[in-house]
Amino acid sequence: MDGNGRWAKQRDRPRTAGHREGVKSVRAVVEESVRRGVGTLTLFAFSSENWQRPRSEVNILMELFMSALRGEVRRLNDNDVRLRIIGERQAFPEKLQRRIAEAEELTGGNRSLNLQVAANYGGRWDIARAARRLVADVLSGSLDPDAIDEQAVTSRLSFPDLPEPDLFIRTGGEQRLSNFVLWQSAYAELYFTDLLWPDFDAAAYGRALDDYARRQRRFGRTGEQVASRDPMSAYGRG
Repeated sequence: MDGNGRWAKQRDRPRTAGHREGVKSVRAVVEESVRRGVGTLTLFAFSSENWQRPRSEVNILMELFMSALRGEVRRLNDNDVRLRIIGERQAFPEKLQRRIAEAEELTGGNRSLNLQVAANYGGRWDIARAARRLVADVLSGSLDPDAIDEQAVTSRLSFPDLPEPDLFIRTGGEQRLSNFVLWQSAYAELYFTDLLWPDFDAAAYGRALDDYARRQRRFGRTGEQVASRDPMSAYGRG
């Protein structure tokens, strides 16, 4: 979700105003995901690199995170949305950690949409943590080193119980992954837009989903092979 600061700068407003406006886009995208039947939506809210930003901005982001949890969780629960926070949450203030745990517990049984918010998250951190878990299991004798394969790594990442991403959307005109779900996105379709995140509304999100639905996903096979197996499987699920 890129472009909050630039959106604010274009309007001669403080960067924090862009972050606050970006919350409205989060709400719009979540609601459109439920309407469209999207199974899982993962939002990159705060990267492990974002701690390098000015302390005043980081503090505002933490306050905004707290405020959003307080103001949005009931709405998510009422709409059968399950919330999960992925990332190294121990770096957050204890009050925020408690609020996260309460939100996850409240929405844990919901099924309409799995909403994941990546906070203090990095794709390399995720892979390194999985590697540490593999080493620990080998040392304990519960895992044979010869049994380490892609599935063994995947099972120790942040969301092993959910499908890998189908579509990776990057707003703000940047065309890079920026250390987000690197392992899980190996076969994700990439979609880049110049729209700044506060301008990315339900209609813009819908265009991204429609673009994805027109793509053929081959996973190493030829287009003819995919089409011959199942004509509908050649395209995204929309």
